Amino acid sequence: MSATNANQLAAQRLTLGYGATVIVDGVDLTLPGDAVTAVVGPNACGKSTLLRGLARLLAPTAGTVTLDGADIHRMSARALARRMGLLPQQAVAPEGITVEALVRLGRYPHQRMLTPWSAADQAAVEEALARTGTEALRDRAVDELSGGQRQRAWIALALAQDTPLLLLDEPTTFLDLRHQLDVLDLVEELNTEAGRTVVMVLHDLGQAARYADHLVVMRDGRPAAAGPPADVLTAELVEEVFRVPCRVVPDPETGTPLVVPRGRSRRRVTPAAS
Repeated sequence: MSATNANQLAAQRLTLGYGATVIVDGVDLTLPGDAVTAVVGPNACGKSTLLRGLARLLAPTAGTVTLDGADIHRMSARALARRMGLLPQQAVAPEGITVEALVRLGRYPHQRMLTPWSAADQAAVEEALARTGTEALRDRAVDELSGGQRQRAWIALALAQDTPLLLLDEPTTFLDLRHQLDVLDLVEELNTEAGRTVVMVLHDLGQAARYADHLVVMRDGRPAAAGPPADVLTAELVEEVFRVPCRVVPDPETGTPLVVPRGRSRRRVTPAAS
């Protein structure tokens, strides 16, 4: 989907850290609205810290974050929660809470004091459970689930919040390949069919290139490159940022960039005799 100015997140001279340690250093970055952005980079490069800053989970030591031009730190928590949903990297559920009860928490920003739970609230919960394939888990305690099931329950909570902007920190963590693709297909669907803007941190460069309209490659706390995957993801950039010699070839399924590391193993596949 073509990007517009709606749901546009931007950072101006953004500096983030923990104590005296600076992780994200003076970043200027604009993420397109009505698009899917993937943030990638090596371990400890600042990807998740950047997302936490964009989501107002981490206060900047310098700089600002704006949403459609408005400083997010000047918005009320409820107003921001109506516009931005978040799946954090290491979410912790209350002990003993069921999947459905967890997903219902996503409706909190839409609740009013003394206003009863509505049919619209329940419909949003049911849709979120259905989209994430967690309907059969609704009565299970979250802390009894597998890692992949838990991850899908948290994604359902973020969907039930029904915001035009979603921030997802490594949404495919703990998921097998099938469920990784299910989640990424869902992200694409939310963007193309529901018009939601999505910003997600991913590790897999091929998946990021396949599913994102916009790619941000982080290195040492700052963007090394940003733009459409076909423009950004080159063999030279991957070797410079990830220290991995590679070839970048068209994905045979989609034509998007696919990173093929140059082999370190001495094993080679012997072509079958014709």
